[in-house]
Amino acid sequence: MKINRNFVISLLITIALVVFGAVACIIIHRNISLKSSRSSSKLGDVAEALSAPKPKNLKAIIHENQKLVVSLEVKNGSENITGSGFLYDTKGDIVTNAHVVNNGSSITVKMADTTTYKGKLIGKSEITDVALVRVDNLSGKSPMKILKNKKADIGDEIIALGSPLGFQNTATTGIISGLNRSFTLENYQYKNVYQISAPISPGNSGGPLLDRNTGQVIGINSAKIDDESIGFSIPITQVDSMINNWAANPTTYEFSSQDITSDKNQKPTNEDAAYLVSYFYNSLNSNDYVTAYSLLGASWQQSTAYEDFRKGYLQTVSVKIDNMLCRGTDNGNIEVSATIQAVEGNEPNSKTSKYNVIYNVGYENNNLKILNGKSTIIE
Repeated sequence: MKINRNFVISLLITIALVVFGAVACIIIHRNISLKSSRSSSKLGDVAEALSAPKPKNLKAIIHENQKLVVSLEVKNGSENITGSGFLYDTKGDIVTNAHVVNNGSSITVKMADTTTYKGKLIGKSEITDVALVRVDNLSGKSPMKILKNKKADIGDEIIALGSPLGFQNTATTGIISGLNRSFTLENYQYKNVYQISAPISPGNSGGPLLDRNTGQVIGINSAKIDDESIGFSIPITQVDSMINNWAANPTTYEFSSQDITSDKNQKPTNEDAAYLVSYFYNSLNSNDYVTAYSLLGASWQQSTAYEDFRKGYLQTVSVKIDNMLCRGTDNGNIEVSATIQAVEGNEPNSKTSKYNVIYNVGYENNNLKILNGKSTIIE
């Protein structure tokens, strides 16, 4: 059989074209798939999301930072001025507002556990409402975490800490509701400050403004508009260099020292005693057994080792205080009685038990302590 030469040539060309086309399709498909895979892959985003810090628990942020927030009592003639502040560095320096300490004759610093120290003013601005008070007894103590390299933005969630109206260790939440607000108040110039929605009141002045997600300090709560839930906080980035300069080059002010009264003459108030017992249970609710144990008197600690104390509360999920009453005793101490509801055990087998508790609160070595106590279960 005679094969047509033209037919063979056409067949070979056709086969070559088919093979070339198939190879080309494979190459193009692989390139398109790879490009599509690279462009649509979310693995990078997932890795970033997994590595990004997660927002901390709100209760944990508040409890940990409240330990480093102080209330200030400043004597100005016959008037006592109250305000707030927070531990800024390891030198024992407390940041507050200048209008809190201005023209004061003495400064008393009260910690979250009601321990009081004398403070000395080492820096104060006559223009910006910021001042620095040093407490030598707090030297070496770890300070609050400060966010020094980033400003907040509108909508950022915040926490305001302080002692408004004398109520020590109060926390309010809100958002940054405005930026770059400027005005003059009591001869102080507020320039480019944060406007916040978190309620603040007299006594909050000088307290820290925290970032809700990280718990870091982003501002100093300083002013509010009367009868409105609008407050203002000085950005910490705005005054950081000034504060650091005061800390490195402290100024001596003649009026800024005070001797804390000897414990022989100190008498606890009902408010301080009630606060201390509440702080004790708040620490337990935050699983901060070290702080709770530190609030007990020496004899109680001697009879109960820390590990035994801790084990006694490991099965306590939460505690709620009801019907707290305080009364003075013949020796000047305060008896605090209350009913508590304790959720005990592990989920889902937890149960709620009720107890009557009675605590004896008094001063010991200048520190207010829960000297002893007893509890009875309510059937």
